[in-house]
Amino acid sequence: MTQSGNIRWALCALVLAVLGPGVARAQQPPVAMGGNGLKVGEGRLHPFFDLETRLDTAVGYFPDLTTPDPGDVTASLSPEVVVRLRPGLKLDVPSSKVSLNASGRLEYVMYTGLLTGQSTYASHLEGAADLKAHFNPEGAVGFVLADQFIRSDQTANAALGAGVLSLFNELRAGVPIRPGGGAVEVTPELAWAVEFFEPIGLAIPVGCVEGVCDPDTVDAFDYINLRAGVDGRWRFLPKTAVVLDTDLDLRSYIRATDSPSALLLRAMGGLAGLVSSKIAVTAKVGWAHNFGETGGDTLVAQLEGNYLFSPTMSFKGGYVRTLNPVASYGLFRDDRGYVEARALFGGKLVMHGFAALDFLGFYDPARPRTDTLLSLDVGPEYQFKPWLVGAAGYLLGTRSSSVAGAGLNYTRHEAYVRLTVVY
Repeated sequence: MTQSGNIRWALCALVLAVLGPGVARAQQPPVAMGGNGLKVGEGRLHPFFDLETRLDTAVGYFPDLTTPDPGDVTASLSPEVVVRLRPGLKLDVPSSKVSLNASGRLEYVMYTGLLTGQSTYASHLEGAADLKAHFNPEGAVGFVLADQFIRSDQTANAALGAGVLSLFNELRAGVPIRPGGGAVEVTPELAWAVEFFEPIGLAIPVGCVEGVCDPDTVDAFDYINLRAGVDGRWRFLPKTAVVLDTDLDLRSYIRATDSPSALLLRAMGGLAGLVSSKIAVTAKVGWAHNFGETGGDTLVAQLEGNYLFSPTMSFKGGYVRTLNPVASYGLFRDDRGYVEARALFGGKLVMHGFAALDFLGFYDPARPRTDTLLSLDVGPEYQFKPWLVGAAGYLLGTRSSSVAGAGLNYTRHEAYVRLTVVY
């Protein structure tokens, strides 16, 4: 491909990143798509397998074997060498009538016991699956049916501490409406989600004074969430759009009697698009209000910039302010600043870096709480063959909270090496 062709494709990717849908709920290991796969209709089915070894300094809480009391717990999160085995499948079937995208992986997380002998009993299964069927994708009116399933030890619940497993599933349905050639797009959407929690270790962290840092009581955070929303886009210029995002969350808790339910309305509007051939900006502002029993409202906003330094190097940074329901406290506000960089060298080596700083505030006057989170993710990925990709990286996560307890105040280091084979 010529240099001008590279630039055109990079600009297209930049525009899609700005005008397209938001960030996924949770990051998953990428799947290289290099093998021939198995032909399925007009599409291809790609089996893949990940083998990952990870040194994790904070996998969970376990009994302290250095003391005679079997009830004693280590004062901090225990380290371990973790082996992750991920077989999976990825399916892409393009069609003008029904476009189908699906992926799924089963993951066995094996605690080796090399650093914490009593951790081996906590080995467990994880996994993820995504399905999206888009009916009449090129028509003026379409229908999208999607489902996302995740079982992971990296929960997105902001109130809980470390050492927790989450099982999450969300079913979504949307109706993209594009009258008049697609300059205007309106998408009503309905989603139903459930999430269940369980501890990785069975021990209570040292200094824990509230249920939010006690792994034995995390099932009180199990919830059901019903969300209805409407997203709108009006491309008044070829690469610039007016955007409007609204949604209403109805949150209820399955087991907790002291967690207030929420009826949270969020609405934001603004602009998204290119301001030059290399710079794209998203700027949205709005308001969030809880009609539930506890009340609560705040300004919500997003400001993000993407800079295409070259066809093979890009930078992104921004700030986002959100309000979301959470068990025990009712609501929490998240003020997040983040930066990200990606670079491609020689067509095979990808370097990435990501850093984020979150300031969390929880809406409970009787129990005021604030948390600060720092996240860092850096590393290379190299494509040895079209069907073979190697990756390595380092992740840092630190958390400090106004609530006492080792489960909410810790530093977590993770270093990993991963090999992916794709047919």
